[in-house]
Amino acid sequence: MTVPIEFFFDLSSPWTRLAFANIRSTLAGLDHAITWRPFLVGGVFNAVNPAVYESRKPENAARLARSFGWLKQWAQLAGVGMNFPSEYHPLKSVHAMRFCCALEDDQEALERFAHAAFDAYFTDARNLDDPAVLVAVADEAGFDGTTLGDRASSQPIKDRLRANTEEAIARGAFGSPTIFVGGEHMYFGNDQLPLVRQQVAMLAGG
Repeated sequence: MTVPIEFFFDLSSPWTRLAFANIRSTLAGLDHAITWRPFLVGGVFNAVNPAVYESRKPENAARLARSFGWLKQWAQLAGVGMNFPSEYHPLKSVHAMRFCCALEDDQEALERFAHAAFDAYFTDARNLDDPAVLVAVADEAGFDGTTLGDRASSQPIKDRLRANTEEAIARGAFGSPTIFVGGEHMYFGNDQLPLVRQQVAMLAGG
């Protein structure tokens, strides 16, 4: 049995950058199919998890600094760049996620663009809130960035991003990445990937 996996993601999340880099190797040898689902994690936070904004206040700086240290160790383990936080944190990711939604019907293209965008933000500290930067990243990844940018700014793509976000909220998401295995088993974050593997293995074997 091929187990369907939905990976709801936002390019602004460092833990998503890790899970995106790790999930294929985590699931190696198992019969599965990943569908990448762009959404807007800020919309999720506003709807169901506003405590995230509280955690970013200055009085929590010491805890955040320690968390960022662990984050960089996770990145080293995953073999990916993590120049975070950069001057563009927290990132307003709506433009970037519209670029992703414009590619959602071509999953291979979406995965390729997302890899390039994660590298641009977390390794090279580029500003993904700037549409010109997004066009350049798309060009570098082998797309026609201007054409993709035009499509990303269209009303159907804006509506799609909103619909994806509302769907994730309705299904119980509270952050990025949110991963659904077999349509109903929900997992959150890079550190739960072993649980994702376990669930996939159980469903694939059943």
